[in-house]
Amino acid sequence: MRTNVSGKKALLYTHEGAVAVFINPVEQLRRSVMANMLWEDEFYEDGQSIAKRIQETTAEILKQKNGADTVANIAFEARTQMKLRHVPLLLLVALIQAKTKETRAVVAGAINHVIQRPDELGELVSLYWKPKKQSLTAQMKKGLAAAFQKFDGYALGKWNADSAAVKLRDVLFLTHAKPKDDAQAELWKKLAEKTLESPDTWEVALSAGADKKETFTRLLAEEKLGALALLRNLRNMQQAGVDEGAIRKALATMKTERVLPFRFITAARYAPKLEPELEAAMFKCLEGAEKLPGKTVLVVDNSGSMDYVISAKSELKRVDAACALAMLLREVCDEVQIVVFGSTAGLIAPRRGFALRDAITSSEHSGGTDTALALKVAEKEGYDRCIVITDEQSHTSVGAPAKGKKGYFINVASNKNGVGYGKWVHVDGWSEAIVDYIACYEQLQTDENSATVDE
Repeated sequence: MRTNVSGKKALLYTHEGAVAVFINPVEQLRRSVMANMLWEDEFYEDGQSIAKRIQETTAEILKQKNGADTVANIAFEARTQMKLRHVPLLLLVALIQAKTKETRAVVAGAINHVIQRPDELGELVSLYWKPKKQSLTAQMKKGLAAAFQKFDGYALGKWNADSAAVKLRDVLFLTHAKPKDDAQAELWKKLAEKTLESPDTWEVALSAGADKKETFTRLLAEEKLGALALLRNLRNMQQAGVDEGAIRKALATMKTERVLPFRFITAARYAPKLEPELEAAMFKCLEGAEKLPGKTVLVVDNSGSMDYVISAKSELKRVDAACALAMLLREVCDEVQIVVFGSTAGLIAPRRGFALRDAITSSEHSGGTDTALALKVAEKEGYDRCIVITDEQSHTSVGAPAKGKKGYFINVASNKNGVGYGKWVHVDGWSEAIVDYIACYEQLQTDENSATVDE
């Protein structure tokens, strides 16, 4: 065996061959989680290997001091800020299975905070039983029981699926949950006895054979269609002949706080004539958002790997998520230039809304991923901040942002290695929360600089 060898670390590379950056386990977990559709294949990696990496990285973090709190916080952020449903539950299972003194102290609270919908109660138990069926731990029971108390009769009835392997009544029996009052006790009794009424939803009505046009018209008039249900059913409503005026009115008044930006792009694909209303609804996500002063260059990845669906059951692509974020960021920046890149890179017109999406996806700049070239184009334009939206699978390595300027890499995929670290502020995910994060980050930087001057 040779002994006269360098002690330097072997280099890491992206899937396209650029030198990647070594990151710590917490950063690795965040980049694997925050844009992850659990078990779903991505362009470069299959869903099983990504899930395995998440589990291995989580186990490594749990060995560290305060590791349980770190994992619990990432799970909470993934569920509430990035609005992901399944991967946060995988992190909860890792916490439960660790069975250390530190994890036992946070499991119950983490479950209670992460679970936001009744069906996630059974989904967590099902995921916990995936390797083998086993007894629920005491803290798992405590957390599930606490989460159970959050849901009213409408929510329980809506998500009380007979087709589920682990039903809501199963979770109720497994946890021995205690109702918080007499009304909840009566509600849970109905759930246990299978007499809980089904709520008035489009799924229930249509499964019972009701007329589509009449059902959707009535639910719209009674404001009983939630935002996501409204977006998902635009095509169904149009095909059924529902009055367009009623649909437009519903879009104008819908609550958007729990809708991911790319959902509007998906909806517009099926209902292009409603783009003005969808665009206005999407911009509601930005109500109250801080403006980003100065000149911003948005750099959007339009390479081949971005032209890949985020889920086997979805037509949505990574580039759609990137476009949605670009559309939102375009609205909060005082002055904007937009660079699109693939094997080549160049400026496009800084249009607004869906017109910007069209300009990005129809751009001649596609194919490979020359991120370094795109950054040169951006720097040539000059900027106060540069925001790159990408899956980071470049074939060219990147340097730092322009001297003295702010730089951000927004990663919209879950690949193991990436390039956007070092002097770049790295953000993982595709939620509108990223817009708020950038504004808050810069405000904190300003406050810190002011405090230093005052001192």
